Amino acid sequence: MTEELIDNNGASVTVRLVVDRPISSYTVNLAEKSPVGRADFVDSPGGDRIFFHTEVDPEFGGRGLAGLLVREALTDSIRKNLTVVPVCPLFARHLSKHGDEFVAKGGVFRRPTPADIALAEEAVAEAT
Repeated sequence: MTEELIDNNGASVTVRLVVDRPISSYTVNLAEKSPVGRADFVDSPGGDRIFFHTEVDPEFGGRGLAGLLVREALTDSIRKNLTVVPVCPLFARHLSKHGDEFVAKGGVFRRPTPADIALAEEAVAEAT
């Protein structure tokens, strides 16, 4: 999955899905550059996508890149028929405000459980 988008400054950016183990990510790249932000997730054995960390390099703040990451990750989750589990505060806040719209578009989300948090923590420990 690769999506071409425009940030708040009118610059072209690309959001890409990078599937890896133990942690996968949606990354946001400026034209022809390395990723400047990412939304990390793990997929549970039951098919839920647990988003646990989102960050954008501080020098690129204010351009709406984190919001682009969240929206594209959620759109891709709808396409793939995945249940979203928002452990990341940014995803949780977005779904708190726009959850009805997400569900109306076919999305599904649920609150995280201790098992979801443990799975994310295990993936982070494995990656380090």
